[in-house]
Amino acid sequence: MNPEIRSELAPSGTLRAGINLANFLLVTGRSPEGDPQGVAPDMAAEIAKRLGVGIAWVPFATPSELADAAADDAWDVGLIGAEPARAETILFTAAYTEIEATYLVPANSPLHGIEDVDREGVRIAVARGSAYDLFLSRRLEHAELVRASGLDGSFDLFVEQKLDALAGLRPRLISDVERLPGARILDGRFTAVQQAVGTPRPRERGAAFLREFVEEAKASGLVQRLIDRHGVRGLSVAGAA
Repeated sequence: MNPEIRSELAPSGTLRAGINLANFLLVTGRSPEGDPQGVAPDMAAEIAKRLGVGIAWVPFATPSELADAAADDAWDVGLIGAEPARAETILFTAAYTEIEATYLVPANSPLHGIEDVDREGVRIAVARGSAYDLFLSRRLEHAELVRASGLDGSFDLFVEQKLDALAGLRPRLISDVERLPGARILDGRFTAVQQAVGTPRPRERGAAFLREFVEEAKASGLVQRLIDRHGVRGLSVAGAA
């Protein structure tokens, strides 16, 4: 390991790994000691192993909090959805996994396809600061986003305010739809959230190492083995960069 890369990514001698606890596909549990477990923590642990350093978990309740902390030197690597707005302060790898994002609509909704949702008067519940919130903020031309804190908050907002659609990750919406008689999940997707590894700017050498690591992890089958190990449904290995 190039000592310059090690010192850039883990200047304290320990890799501080920013983990988004809100992503239930990538963080699926806790150890008896309270450490996060899942695909994302395992990826971070493998990075620390390759660097030859220890690891310290830096958990965040939401992805937006993790992204915002990049400017505060709070973490060395962060496992989070890669979005252009976040790339202003974070150098990202290509995606290592993808998660489909789509809409849930209530019973008797006139919305039948993804293309029906972006219309005047349509109000969409969304988790504030999520990768798909950032995506929809850029792409929607007519519909209105109504934001709430976290996944549970966006579901509650959708129900309480009788909104027209709930935006979310398909695996989560599959469980949400069972709670609402007559509700439907729309076929297709409006995006696939690209889960990547990032490091705060301007760590260029470290970022290059992380990009190579992610491509090797996909090609070697490591990412798929981690998905299988944790029994995650709805998560797929991203294609090569």
